[in-house]
Amino acid sequence: MSKNNNHPIALFGEVLIDQFPDGHRILGGAPFNVAWHLQAFGQNPCFISRIGNDETGQLIQNAMSTWGMSMDALQIDPIHPTGTVAVTFEQGEPRYEILIEQAYDFINAETLNLTAAYPIIYHGTLALRHPVSEQTLKTLSTQTTGKIFIDVNLRAPWWQKDAVKKWLSTAHWVKLNHEELMALFPVQNSLQNSLRETMQLFLTQHKLEVLVITCGHLGAKALSQDGEFIEVFPSDQLSVVDTVGAGDAFSAVLLLGLHLGWSLSTTMASAQAFASASVTQQGATVQTLDFYQAFINEWHLSETYL
Repeated sequence: MSKNNNHPIALFGEVLIDQFPDGHRILGGAPFNVAWHLQAFGQNPCFISRIGNDETGQLIQNAMSTWGMSMDALQIDPIHPTGTVAVTFEQGEPRYEILIEQAYDFINAETLNLTAAYPIIYHGTLALRHPVSEQTLKTLSTQTTGKIFIDVNLRAPWWQKDAVKKWLSTAHWVKLNHEELMALFPVQNSLQNSLRETMQLFLTQHKLEVLVITCGHLGAKALSQDGEFIEVFPSDQLSVVDTVGAGDAFSAVLLLGLHLGWSLSTTMASAQAFASASVTQQGATVQTLDFYQAFINEWHLSETYL
């Protein structure tokens, strides 16, 4: 795609708050985190979500406003609460309860610009757990001529294999981690084939343009429909502070590379570099633009829309 494409990337799905027992709250949700990074990179994304008419919703609006994010596609739900994940601890280990009937489950198509020329529509799988948001995404997806990028996030009990695989077959690009690949692909295939062979079977099955597999501290791999295979690895000199949101940081740069027409090898290397930098910071969203500046300079993003 041309780097002079001024139409925004659309991101559909959840924005939520991780609520800790001590009252501490952290802003999150994969689509929101990805949109946050893209905003810092000067892309002015269209974030399509829904929040409650409550204090938590106001907190999200304040954060988006401060960061300069557009709220044109952020819906306000008069009935359902802003998305919340209840975090508890058992023997020092965190447990996450994704609450039901949250505002992001009820994103509706009535106020969306269904004729917008989105070059890319990004979504995960969590926001498809409720038929209202799922139907809205179906409506939006059928109207687009752009690319569909699915960022798989399997969260029990909010997914079913057949439903997820049906959505994957609508995508052009798919990103998921190694465990999610094994969960979605027949066991017999994953056992008798190498990871690359399994990726090829998966890519062929869903007729994808690009499949990206993240492998945590082992880096990531990408396979294109043309047979290009790319592996990237994090530096072993990283001072890891927090790995939460590293996958979202990776996704943000994959979208950036796709949008700006970078090669797959450049896109993957850049995504790994940014994800590696993100784990040296606390939290999934970095609150200062200074953190992004070195990448903006290296990738010449300030020249993108000249």
